[in-house]
Amino acid sequence: MQKYEVEIKSLLGSAERAAEVRAAMQKMDPSCAMHSKNKQLNHYFESGTLASLAEKTKGHFSTDAQAKLEDFATRAQEYSVRTRDKDGIVFLVVKASVGDDSSANGVSRMEFEEKIDISLDALDQLVLSAGFAYQAKWSREREEYVCLGTNVTLDKNAGYGWLAEFERVVDDQSKVKDAEHDLRNFMAELGVEELPQGRLGRMFDYYNTHWPDYYGTDRIFTVE
Repeated sequence: MQKYEVEIKSLLGSAERAAEVRAAMQKMDPSCAMHSKNKQLNHYFESGTLASLAEKTKGHFSTDAQAKLEDFATRAQEYSVRTRDKDGIVFLVVKASVGDDSSANGVSRMEFEEKIDISLDALDQLVLSAGFAYQAKWSREREEYVCLGTNVTLDKNAGYGWLAEFERVVDDQSKVKDAEHDLRNFMAELGVEELPQGRLGRMFDYYNTHWPDYYGTDRIFTVE
């Protein structure tokens, strides 16, 4: 069954603001607690085709996962390919846009995220061999929460500083708009503002141009 990821971001910036959001979630939902904390490396790619990537990954995933990736290759109009190392566990991630949203940063997307039993460098080489090229390399520390049925992550990102992501997953595209509405109401109760897609796009473009200055560091930039 196809899943649709509905995710809205909020730029928090400082560690103090992140602490305020943690406290607000705890007040809204006393059962809310951090259930995961990890360090991630995320490598983004551009160019290439999903059809070629699906061919190169044959034998690395289950039959169902391989079929899902091949389905993405036939349906996705715009997509973002990335590799991820999450505390030593490696994943291939493909996000495909729903409607007019960006596949890299949009609110509503289809998502493929599957573990693979090779190193991050080996997976990178596999993606490159499918005709892709590096777009940028990202690093972050992530905290994961569930608050009133909403998945919340607090990320300390190289370049961006602290960023919150609020996510719900639905099993039908007809439910996407309702999920977006519910997320925005949830964020309003928490007192956090949505990061506009225009500004997020400018931040993303700036990082992609300057990523060697930020990857693996605590350095932060500001783009309005």
